[in-house]
Amino acid sequence: MDLHHLKYFVVLSEELHFGRAAQRLHMAQPPLSQRIKDLEKELGVLLFHRRRTGVELSEAGALLLEHARGVLDHVAMAQESMRRIRPGASGILHVAVPPDTNPVALSTMVSSFSSLAPDVLLNLHELTTVEQVERLRDGELDVAVVRHPLSSVGFESGPLYSRALGVVLNASHPLASLEAVRLGDLAGSPLIIFPRHMAPTLYDSFLHTCRDAGYLPAAIVHARNQHFTHGLIMAGRGVHFNEEPWTPLPSGIVWRPLVGDPLAWRTSALWLKSRRSAETDAFVAAVGAGLEAGGHGNGPRLQSTP
Repeated sequence: MDLHHLKYFVVLSEELHFGRAAQRLHMAQPPLSQRIKDLEKELGVLLFHRRRTGVELSEAGALLLEHARGVLDHVAMAQESMRRIRPGASGILHVAVPPDTNPVALSTMVSSFSSLAPDVLLNLHELTTVEQVERLRDGELDVAVVRHPLSSVGFESGPLYSRALGVVLNASHPLASLEAVRLGDLAGSPLIIFPRHMAPTLYDSFLHTCRDAGYLPAAIVHARNQHFTHGLIMAGRGVHFNEEPWTPLPSGIVWRPLVGDPLAWRTSALWLKSRRSAETDAFVAAVGAGLEAGGHGNGPRLQSTP
């Protein structure tokens, strides 16, 4: 049974006049009359008694009306439920960013999205790469801002932005007096890095790059928090890779670029193919604006690739 025919039947049942029903349905009267005849033929019953002043429901029509309204109500509820699970359709877009996201980049993402989708609220989360991917797959997030490399099977991603990393050193480190540091010259220095479980593929990639360049750390120290990391560097417990700081570093530590830019944050938006919407597209555009803004003062160091 065609749902459109059922809707036509209900409207005619309420109006009991083909002309008024056709007007309410924004259609001509002859096609409406034909649709009702088609429905009667399909069901094998007479649904209306035609009168000169209008129509009256038959006994079969009255019985069908009891069921038809329920069917159309349930279809409307299902459509509304589907609308609400589309990213942003409920008025909220759930997104996540890495814990160390540049403040300028984050602020620009939020403001850019607000201008592109003013009626949608961003529900922001601070999550690791592993947490982001898990929540995307579970439908708890609509879009995530992730660091590459990672396993992205089943996902779509936006443009990839590359931000060169330098090394953060104790000011008394022998290499701190140089304008730029070769990665291999750090050999023997302990490395302070995020725990592997936060982003296993990225972690392994970093260590492989260091090894290939001749940098074998004397020890590996794991740290999540920036203040803890800086404290370890000030205590002479190791070196750390990060982008050029956007605010002055604490006294006693310095940042130096790496020769040849062997290490980088490669960042993009990521989402499930099945959850793409106008709202997710708007946030992807906002991510691009944010990552561009986060490359303050370094022009060529921030590069975007499709």
